[in-house]
Amino acid sequence: MASIFSKIVAGEIPCYKVAEDEHFLAFLDIFPLAKGHTLVIPKKEVDYLFDLDEATYSGLMLFARRVAHAQARVVACKRIGVAVLGLEVPHAHLHLVPLNSEKDIDFSKPKLQFSQEEFQLIAREIAEKFV
Repeated sequence: MASIFSKIVAGEIPCYKVAEDEHFLAFLDIFPLAKGHTLVIPKKEVDYLFDLDEATYSGLMLFARRVAHAQARVVACKRIGVAVLGLEVPHAHLHLVPLNSEKDIDFSKPKLQFSQEEFQLIAREIAEKFV
């Protein structure tokens, strides 16, 4: 059965797309820890990050780096943090979270809420900075 992320890749479920190429996709987390919290995935469905083949793993990291640079140009923060949990969706993914302190990447804290228009604006602004 396809993961929710594979359904997003296939266009069956909408997302707030930030960046995309032939092999990878980045979109806003709809339950964000911070403004601009983005998920980066390989389009190929593999459950566990460390089970990705070497080329896909390396490509994912390079793609995520470009996304993080775009995020940092849009969201006021000290750093872009990276988290790999992988327990909630059986599809390898990275969380890129804008940080001003280590507490900003605490997944137990309440999630932020944005309107559809706010999500669209954030995604568009990051997408415009993606190189």
